[in-house]
Amino acid sequence: MARRALGTCLAVAAIAASHPVLAQDIGSAPSLDELIPDSAVENPDEWAQQGADGAASEGEVAEPDTDSPISDIPGIPVAWPEDIEIPALEPLEPEGDIRFADLLEDAPRIAFDEADLEEISNTLVLGFPQKEPPFTQRGDFVDRFEALSTIEELDDGDENVAQLAARASEDEELLRTLLRVYGYYDGEVIRTIGTRDAGEDAAEQRPRVRFDVIPGPRYTYGAIDLGELAAAPDAEELRAAFGIQSGDYLQSDTIVDERFDLDRALGETGYAFAEIDEPELLIDHQRVEGDLTLPVRPNGKYVFGDVLSSDETFLSGRHLASIARFEPGDTYQRSLEFDLRRAITATGLVSTVAVEAREVAPPQGDEPGVVAMDVTLERAKLRTISGAIGYGSEEGIRVQAAWEHRNLFPPEGALRLRGILGTREQLAGVTFRKNNFGGRDKVLTVDAYASSIDTTAYDARTVALTGTYERTSTLLFQKPLAWGVGAEILATDERNRIVDGVARPRQTYFVGSVFGRATIDTSDSLLDPTRGFRVTGFLAPETSRTQGEQYYYLRNRVDAAYYQSVGERTVLAARLAFAGIQGADLIGIAPSRRLYAGGGGSVRGYGYQAIGPKNEFMEPIGGRSLVEASFEARIGTGFFDGAVSVVPFFDLGSVSTSTTPDFGEIKMGAGVGLRYATGFGPIRVDVGVPLNPEPEDSPVAVYVSLGQAF
Repeated sequence: MARRALGTCLAVAAIAASHPVLAQDIGSAPSLDELIPDSAVENPDEWAQQGADGAASEGEVAEPDTDSPISDIPGIPVAWPEDIEIPALEPLEPEGDIRFADLLEDAPRIAFDEADLEEISNTLVLGFPQKEPPFTQRGDFVDRFEALSTIEELDDGDENVAQLAARASEDEELLRTLLRVYGYYDGEVIRTIGTRDAGEDAAEQRPRVRFDVIPGPRYTYGAIDLGELAAAPDAEELRAAFGIQSGDYLQSDTIVDERFDLDRALGETGYAFAEIDEPELLIDHQRVEGDLTLPVRPNGKYVFGDVLSSDETFLSGRHLASIARFEPGDTYQRSLEFDLRRAITATGLVSTVAVEAREVAPPQGDEPGVVAMDVTLERAKLRTISGAIGYGSEEGIRVQAAWEHRNLFPPEGALRLRGILGTREQLAGVTFRKNNFGGRDKVLTVDAYASSIDTTAYDARTVALTGTYERTSTLLFQKPLAWGVGAEILATDERNRIVDGVARPRQTYFVGSVFGRATIDTSDSLLDPTRGFRVTGFLAPETSRTQGEQYYYLRNRVDAAYYQSVGERTVLAARLAFAGIQGADLIGIAPSRRLYAGGGGSVRGYGYQAIGPKNEFMEPIGGRSLVEASFEARIGTGFFDGAVSVVPFFDLGSVSTSTTPDFGEIKMGAGVGLRYATGFGPIRVDVGVPLNPEPEDSPVAVYVSLGQAF
């Protein structure tokens, strides 16, 4: 209603202003109250409706209201001057950078002439005009900014004004934040707009943003308050773990890192219940310093007590204590608590596990308290059935199956039944395995089997019993030294191939052996090493009885491998192996225990056991000495986010009937392979060709397996 009355008043006032009489005789003009009827003031809506109803209908001329004070308005004719000409408007030429005028409207359009420039991209430049004091963190500062910049993410040629306007504002705030991270709390960032040429045509100019960074003085740490840390028994050592001192240059990254180091030091020196609150930094601009407060509560020092299990009949506390890397009375270490949890998970017997320190006795004076390690676990499914079906050009069809109960004899006593049915191999076996027997990662294995194997080199029907006790290297804890000892007895009925031109009938061997092996490993991975070396030695004194003769001999082997990264994506790998059998003639050694070369883990390009001395029917007869060497380059391609590698390789090998290699015949193979990296190791596909084949050798061989060749 108020809006309508106001409109009526403005219309009447406009008419009055255009009336010549009113314009000449302002003093005699009626007032505004006289022009507006009382009915319009009392009820504007009704008065407006009356005006609409009384309007002239279409096609009629309304009679003037003679009672109105402005009913008789004379016309005012105005002649257009004929001598006035209005010139046509000339089109304006666009200025070169006018299209960027709305980019960062609040940014000053200045730049420092004497500034060191860092060109981040075609659309982004950083300037550093400050000379004193020098900006010593400039390198890290630029790297961080480049990694986080939103402008730098724009592809060349794809930028536009709208994108740059939004992203430049974000980048300016990022620069200010980074300055504060490095302790420059008085720093300034000045934005400047410019253009860059994208070609000879000026219309192809592209926008360019420049930030001039003026760090100013760098702040230092003032007072440092670490709460109750001084009350700890070994406060000095703990204070040394927090590597920030008053007067050091201030950097928030350092606070985070040193807080982590202090927390780790507390957890590794007995403080099982230590607490550290969030740090607080108070900046004083007058002193150019920041006072740091880090509330620390050590809450007493402790030693390990007993390990207690929530399921004693399944995995007892005594057994869990045997796989822990601590003894009762040892100073508490948080890392050993985590390690125990990982070791329990690695047994494969639990679905979930939690390990928690619980106070048993509080600290008394200088005497530490005691914590018990409470282990809460839930059983996993313990029975497994597995199987596989395959076909190979050399071994034909192969079907294998196994059933296993992983805790039939608690704790961690597994029973496994396995069988193989194939063209060249048949086997039935039973295995008892006791994990973590006598200590962490120590395994006792007893294996009994009966098998029949028919290869190109020999045909053996064997019954064997083997026992081993070993300290294994696992994916969870790769050890620098792994070892194993064992014993084996077997009876094998084998058909010798023709030896020295004489056809040999089937022959039975009774073999007894003790053996030991050790591995020194400095590599960085079991399945996919990129640096370091491995050396494995094997030694097995054996005795063999056949056809009333007793033979004694020594089987031995040494394998060494070296790995070296070259650049970011390439690993060079080399392997050398030597094996020998000393003390008995070839005829006194069962064919299945002689030395052979060839295959995916030996000399690629040749068939399994295809390298070595042969009889007149070109059948391998085995030897008493062996030498192998392999070289390959594992080159990353970047495909599938770097998961695929190309691996050219070269292998060679020689087998001799003498106890020392005579290198009478050296076989060489070469080829190329692919590796696809997975979460559990690389999948390997190698295609090799023999470089100096025999007539019976295939022209190409393909090998597929999990893990690298060596």
